[in-house]
Amino acid sequence: MVDRERLRRLHAREREQFVTNHPRSAELFARAAEHMPHGVPMSWMAKWPGDFPVFVESASGAHFTDADGINYIDLCLGDTGAMAGHSPAETVAAVTKSLPHGITTMLPGSPAIEVSGELSARFGLPFWQFTLSATDANRHAIRYARALTGRGKIVVHDFCYHGSVDEAFATRDESGRTINRRSNIGPPVDTAETTIVVPFNDIDALRTALATGDVAAVLIEPALTNIGIVLPDAGYHDAVRELCTRFGTLLIIDETHTICTGPGGYTAAHALSPDLLVIGKAIGGGIPCGTFGMSAEVAARVEKVVALEDIDVGGIGGTLAGNTLSMTAMAATLGSVLTPAAFERMIPLGERWADGVAAGIERHGLPWRVTRLGCRAEYAFSPELPHDGAEAAAADDFELQQFLHLYALNRGILLTPFHNMALMSPATTEADVDAHTAMFDACLAELAG
Repeated sequence: MVDRERLRRLHAREREQFVTNHPRSAELFARAAEHMPHGVPMSWMAKWPGDFPVFVESASGAHFTDADGINYIDLCLGDTGAMAGHSPAETVAAVTKSLPHGITTMLPGSPAIEVSGELSARFGLPFWQFTLSATDANRHAIRYARALTGRGKIVVHDFCYHGSVDEAFATRDESGRTINRRSNIGPPVDTAETTIVVPFNDIDALRTALATGDVAAVLIEPALTNIGIVLPDAGYHDAVRELCTRFGTLLIIDETHTICTGPGGYTAAHALSPDLLVIGKAIGGGIPCGTFGMSAEVAARVEKVVALEDIDVGGIGGTLAGNTLSMTAMAATLGSVLTPAAFERMIPLGERWADGVAAGIERHGLPWRVTRLGCRAEYAFSPELPHDGAEAAAADDFELQQFLHLYALNRGILLTPFHNMALMSPATTEADVDAHTAMFDACLAELAG
């Protein structure tokens, strides 16, 4: 439905406009490239649309300003890391007050008591440990699962997202065999040795995997989020829970992105019952953090299995984990920013954004669709909702995606570069959402011709 020649002409025009509008970012990029590959401090920052990344000068709430003085509506929000909004006042105040009294001591402080209690109330798991990222929390949860079960394999969904966890960078070949994903850079071992990949929403495949008797844990997002949003079938999570219990496999739910569903994530909203739960990014208000919760049974088993003599060298934790700065940030963000009242504002904004996108798609007759999960929504280039990650991946179109993102960026709107995702923060407004709706409609009008 998209004329590729028209797409290329429009994309060339947008690239030229981007370069013209961003001379200062271009200058900074040239300097940055002298000592950083791709001119960025982390390689995935090179994936933004345009000939070079926009350099940020300041960010506040749901907006940021670049080095050329251009103000943007931020619907990416650090790919969930800034879901609380940039520099939320309550978090900044708490951290500023705390900083003169020490940043990290490798000893507990009272904010940890507040945070663990709040997490327990939200997610229903009584015991919590802290890290500096959800990736680390996932790694630790996997290690505990292997230690408790004596098994080696981990089950993940095809096209899942669990940070940079080695076991999750796997996919399936045409015969259903586990293989390394294309994006798996320098894997320490073949993922077929550590992982069994099953399609999302495929209970029969999960049953077959667990029946091997070699699976320590099933690590899942309750809805796929990093390949476009893929929602679970009715009854899917109940079946996953039953199978894990039947085969003695631990269930780890990763809420790092699905916290968009509500204050207690998808787990609380749909009364799920994981053995362990992982979350990071959003709950620190932008300060690096991560955490994993455990059921009472799992915590008791861990205490029996891990000897005190070995507790500091077993691959769990780190010297900066649970530091005062991140614990203070989490306490303030959970207590005063990402509150139930905030979600009551954010979720209707997600609905408004999705409705605006759907109206534009219908008006211009494109065979696309939009999917929403709480205050997060995405559009994709297929008419049907995907049932699993492979179907969602098949609908992707990198060339088209890059154009759409650059078109938005040139009009002061930032989307997540890895997919077509928009996220609402407590600081996002209806005017921000409506600006995207108008931009998207204008873009489709040009694209459709």
